[in-house]
Amino acid sequence: MNGIPSGLRAGAAAAGLLLAGPAAAQPVAGPAAAQPVRVRYVAPERFTDAETRFGSGPSLATTLSGMTRILEQLGQARLRPGESLELSVLDIDLAGIDRPGFGAPTGARIVTDATPPRLRLAYVLRRSRKVVRRGEETITDINFLLASNPRFSSGSLYYERALLRDWFAKRFASP
Repeated sequence: MNGIPSGLRAGAAAAGLLLAGPAAAQPVAGPAAAQPVRVRYVAPERFTDAETRFGSGPSLATTLSGMTRILEQLGQARLRPGESLELSVLDIDLAGIDRPGFGAPTGARIVTDATPPRLRLAYVLRRSRKVVRRGEETITDINFLLASNPRFSSGSLYYERALLRDWFAKRFASP
């Protein structure tokens, strides 16, 4: 219909996500609308590497839900009162690479220093409804393994969370 598979649309609706297919954005009802951070995914079915292809990890809907949670939490922590942030996620390339049948029947995600996380985002920061900053950036960190230790973390998307935490700290002042 609009380029977004029905299973992805259903999973996104259940998670309260906004998806944008090749034609237009599709608002999804949910609690995210009242938040200071609004996240929209543009053509997620075309993202470089946002889901596992061999059953070794989370689905695309699970990855998008996790990314939305991370972006909302970081925005709430970093934005000043009266500020709002609109984020359009244009591409996701998770840390690592899927390897079919690599040590497990369903495959595994192998993370090396040659496979850093990479995200492409467009954003609009508003203060009292006035645009104060906008931009589009590709964020990555080729040294992501030097500064992180996922053994002491909880949850998925550890490397992406660290990348976004650093990006938020550089782009947006904390209250």
